[in-house]
Amino acid sequence: MVTAVTVRVPAKVNVQLAVGGRRADGFHDLANVFLAVGLYDHVTATPADRLTITGEGRDIASVPLDESNLAAKAALALAAHAGVAPDVHLHIAKDIPVAGGMAGGSADGAAALLACDALWGLHTPAERLLELAGELGSDVPFPLLGGAALGVGRGELLTPLEVGGGFHWVFAVADGGLSTPAVYGECDRLRRARGTGDGVADVPAPEADPALLAALADGDAEALAAALSNDLQEAALSLRPDLAHTIERGLGAGALAGIVSGSGPTVAFLTADAQGSAKVAAELGACARVAEAPAGAAAVLAQP
Repeated sequence: MVTAVTVRVPAKVNVQLAVGGRRADGFHDLANVFLAVGLYDHVTATPADRLTITGEGRDIASVPLDESNLAAKAALALAAHAGVAPDVHLHIAKDIPVAGGMAGGSADGAAALLACDALWGLHTPAERLLELAGELGSDVPFPLLGGAALGVGRGELLTPLEVGGGFHWVFAVADGGLSTPAVYGECDRLRRARGTGDGVADVPAPEADPALLAALADGDAEALAAALSNDLQEAALSLRPDLAHTIERGLGAGALAGIVSGSGPTVAFLTADAQGSAKVAAELGACARVAEAPAGAAAVLAQP
């Protein structure tokens, strides 16, 4: 009998985030190019009399340890799908920044799906796990694929992308998080202020940038740096003007490019090599996290 399952799951950076108009359902159509990076959370599932959740590690005080946590929601969704009782204890060891635009909560949801599936011996097909993940949230499916992928729709409909080499990143983790709905709302407000509007017909349909996809496929850091884009960056900087200074510092230290990761407030810096990452990290100080990409998919590490 399986007594514990631990899953390691990566963070992500959005190397492109193209945001369409606000839809009738409140979401936005996206062209979202995900890249998995080597910062990881670990989720361990063990048998229990009922669903419980605990945590440790970076920023754990900011993480809800109840059924509002995406890991708990994932366990409940999988149990309902399989017709089993959601009797499991989930322990989350955090290292991915919380509310930092790197999908740490979504990563934990993906990890919980894998861990519970293995613990309960369900052998759920990968396609169905991806569907369940997409029902939980737009960013939850990607960690199940890892590497790089283009997400369309809300970002949950994924197509794997080719990556021809490794990329070096430095992440400047800001104090305090940013609410993703608030950033999207600010994006809509800024568009209205410019007369762009926020309806589906008022904003161009989002599309992946061919130059960016080619840079990923070629493993070309300089070309990727030139193609990085995030339609939410203006809104994130509007809500957190201090992030502009962070971007200036990283670029001044030699980063090839700096961009707000997703809805922020983490700022991602692409560098030419490991030495470049070390220099940028030294300039940014204690807030800096160094990582390489692409990272692999969420994976079971321990299954006694």
